[in-house]
Amino acid sequence: MSDAKDTTNKNGTAEAVPAPALSADEQMIQDGFNALLNDYLSSNHRRKVERITKAFNFANQAHAGVKRRSGEPYIMHPIAVAHIVCKEMGLGSTSICAALLHDVVEDTEYTVEDIRDMFGDKIAQIVDGLTKISGGIFGEQASAQAENFRKLLLTMSDDIRVILIKIADRLHNMRTLGSMLPAKQFKIAGETLYLYAPLAHRLGLFSIKTELEDLSFKYEHPQEYDFISGKLKETEEIRNQLFEHFAAPVNEKLKAMGLRYEMRARVKSVYSIWNKMENKGVAFEDIYDIYAVRIIFDPLPGVDEKNQCWDIYSAITDIYRIRPDRIRDWVSRPKANGYQALHLTVMGPDGQWVEIQIRSRRMDDIAEKGFAAHWKYKESNVEEDTELDKWLQTITEILESPNPNALDFLDTIKLNLFSSEIFVFTPKGDIKTLPQGATALDFAYALHSDIGNKCIGAKVNHRLVPLSHQLSSGDQVEVLTSRSQEPQPEWLNFVTTAKARAKIDATLKRARKEIARLGEMKVQEAFKRAEVEANPQNMDKLCMYFGFSRREDFFYSVEKGEVALPDNLRKLLRDKGSNILFKYVKQALNVAKKARKSEEPADTKPKEKPKYDPKKPYLLKEEAFERNYVIAECCKPIPGDESLGFINDDGTVVVHKRSCPIAMRLKSSFGERILNTVWSGRTSSSFEATLEVKGIDSIGVLNAITKTISEFNVNIIRLLIEAKDGMFEGKIKMKVHDVEDIQKMCVALSRIDNVKSVGRIAD
Repeated sequence: MSDAKDTTNKNGTAEAVPAPALSADEQMIQDGFNALLNDYLSSNHRRKVERITKAFNFANQAHAGVKRRSGEPYIMHPIAVAHIVCKEMGLGSTSICAALLHDVVEDTEYTVEDIRDMFGDKIAQIVDGLTKISGGIFGEQASAQAENFRKLLLTMSDDIRVILIKIADRLHNMRTLGSMLPAKQFKIAGETLYLYAPLAHRLGLFSIKTELEDLSFKYEHPQEYDFISGKLKETEEIRNQLFEHFAAPVNEKLKAMGLRYEMRARVKSVYSIWNKMENKGVAFEDIYDIYAVRIIFDPLPGVDEKNQCWDIYSAITDIYRIRPDRIRDWVSRPKANGYQALHLTVMGPDGQWVEIQIRSRRMDDIAEKGFAAHWKYKESNVEEDTELDKWLQTITEILESPNPNALDFLDTIKLNLFSSEIFVFTPKGDIKTLPQGATALDFAYALHSDIGNKCIGAKVNHRLVPLSHQLSSGDQVEVLTSRSQEPQPEWLNFVTTAKARAKIDATLKRARKEIARLGEMKVQEAFKRAEVEANPQNMDKLCMYFGFSRREDFFYSVEKGEVALPDNLRKLLRDKGSNILFKYVKQALNVAKKARKSEEPADTKPKEKPKYDPKKPYLLKEEAFERNYVIAECCKPIPGDESLGFINDDGTVVVHKRSCPIAMRLKSSFGERILNTVWSGRTSSSFEATLEVKGIDSIGVLNAITKTISEFNVNIIRLLIEAKDGMFEGKIKMKVHDVEDIQKMCVALSRIDNVKSVGRIAD
């Protein structure tokens, strides 16, 4: 874009005429693109500025005039995604061009062929992969969700850059989520926490994974996010002092060794702190590993990185006392996502445990930018069988026999995304990487599907163990098999890997179909003996008589001997259906009782499902002793809890806590049916809640607790207190009106002598 042009004045001399001034939007776009180019030029990639500029101009023209919900020009989104791809992932010109073009095919009249003609096969292939999985991983139909996620994973094996750009796209969407409606925010945040953050973790994108978690948490639990952020700010000065005390003698020692390094304190993320507070039931003040020290060194010429890690370890342990059970050697054996570092925990000078992470500059790059950083350090003409390739191979195996249930399928995949690894040896000394908690049966399936199917037990460190035995790092495992063994349904209860679960599921389904086929032959013979036509109508009558809605289930039960066919089928089927009608009436009555259907005349039309506006908060209220919502049994929210509504198949709004695991699955999979809910205020109704009280056992403490609770005029449903070794633990289930009741009660109970902790728990 030229800034000025030459012209001639009336005196015959040339003078410069300024180019037309750029509009505010045009200036914003140009500034954004210039920032992208500056970051690209400061990287160590080959200079292909013309190619990137061509992609930018093409995308800018294609998206011209289109605005985002926030009001800024749409092209700012592709520029931001390309910026993340370049600066935060360290990728090159091919990925930057694909990021700039990633929405062109979906949102404009241009096709993948147009991209191929202008930018070549590779960029077109990546843009095509991104277009196929556009619109989010999930559609509105459950079957489509699993299918779209399958597509996402399959494109990973074609070119890993597809998923890296997709994660960058999601990161920018999360950074600009504030302009969305609350219900949409819950959907996108839930989907991000459920799958995108684990994907980023698995690909080694630590800083991006952390930001995705924090942003999701910020929109799902704004009050908790603000509380923890505020606490971190309050305690920042104290942490800085602790770090300075710790670092002074270490700096002295490392400088004497002639090392070039940097040492800095890394603060735990807001989401990680909240997770720990929730899981361990502790307050912010009780979390001692809020910060860790990171030492990043530039390797000395001719000295092995691994040896230098251990040299630094030795120097630190000369100064501070080590905690032996907290050493993690990820240098000798990297994690499956490529992470390498040496972790140790020492007692600092101020009497606090301090975690230290020792990494080379290369290790730090890989830890922050993931597998993309491998390319920066990869030697030419060297083929690497990376852990990522092995993982992708496992995912592909799962895709070969996917679970038709979308939620189960996504859960199965997720098993392989977010897992700590253990390393297990075969009898010959080969290493297999498995998720923590994996069993002997998981190991058998990791070796081969046929070995898993025929597994009857294992020897762990030469000792015989059952299939359900949990393995530990360093175990040597020998699998025992038998030709007569077949997978059993109970095996699903003690496998943890996605591959094992998928293989067992597939085998059990095949076996069930074969049993059902034999049962069908028996039913056909019974029809033949009774000289009755075995048509679909007669088959369905017989199924209904025995209480089965599906023929396959009926045939299976016949073969298993769970259903005995009568000698005379003709008599049963000739009957005008009285027996069948009796069964139907009985079933209908049971259903009616369970559903608590309204007492309306049988001939009236069913009520239309209520309509909801997802753009407006849904007010949770009570009218004439009837609620316009149902409380979810899994998390039992009460007024004042951060909550959301899920529109059930029958149109009912089921209210969940936002932090409920079931709600997270629903947000990820049925985002269009999520409502932002608001409690109507203090209510006369009561809701169940459970408090956990812990403290020092002493005379009168139980009396003080019950007396304090009675002052709040609440109804205690159950009180259970146990004392052991001078300590007591109690659980009190009661009926309360709202969260305010609980908060006031917790404050009052915590003031009782010898009561050390009070908190609400899920019952």
